[in-house]
Amino acid sequence: MAQFAFRIAAFAAISFLFMVTAFAQDRRQNESGQFDFYVLALSWSPSFCEAASEQSPNRRPSQQCGARPYSFVVHGLWPQYERGFPEYCQVPAPRLARGIVSQMLDLMPAPGLIYSEWDKHGTCSGLNARGYFEAVRKSRAVIKIPEPYLEPEKIMTVTPDEVSKAFVAANPGMTPGSISVTCDNKRLREIRVCMTKEFGFRDCEEMSRRACRRDKLVMPPVRGGAN
Repeated sequence: MAQFAFRIAAFAAISFLFMVTAFAQDRRQNESGQFDFYVLALSWSPSFCEAASEQSPNRRPSQQCGARPYSFVVHGLWPQYERGFPEYCQVPAPRLARGIVSQMLDLMPAPGLIYSEWDKHGTCSGLNARGYFEAVRKSRAVIKIPEPYLEPEKIMTVTPDEVSKAFVAANPGMTPGSISVTCDNKRLREIRVCMTKEFGFRDCEEMSRRACRRDKLVMPPVRGGAN
């Protein structure tokens, strides 16, 4: 009986701690500029385009999947909490100037993506639109893409661990705990790198928990390469 009472008390204490933690997170939930670190997400464009073609074979390709070949492109720069993340911190979001959109197309080759990333994530950065997209450019400039993944002309088969190790080796200061690899059911989808607000590398346990667990992944070649 005493043991049962102890378990009930322990469960109540844990539940209370969880509620207190959740409440603490909620107090700053979606408050612009109030976050702990960034995640820079780099999407493997050939995987995105191949998946889009499979899902909608009769649909006109997006700008990203047109004639110009792309390899890793910026998906987004995401403010993060240690657990969870803010989103849509200003509704409606401040209007995004077309000039900013056109200036970002070299890194994010889809206007719709640029608009949606500003609405969902940029408004949580505490920066104005120009400042946020300058931060996107600065964070991308920190990352060196490993040589094998710059412009592969043939399909590649990799493991998430191989990709992670290649990025760690190519980027001084990056650790296995600061990068995660994501995937769909067969393809490498993107890499996500955790960074401080000053764009230094840092570990992030929550991102690691979301990483791809598949043994082998396909990396389609950049357009113009051989399948």
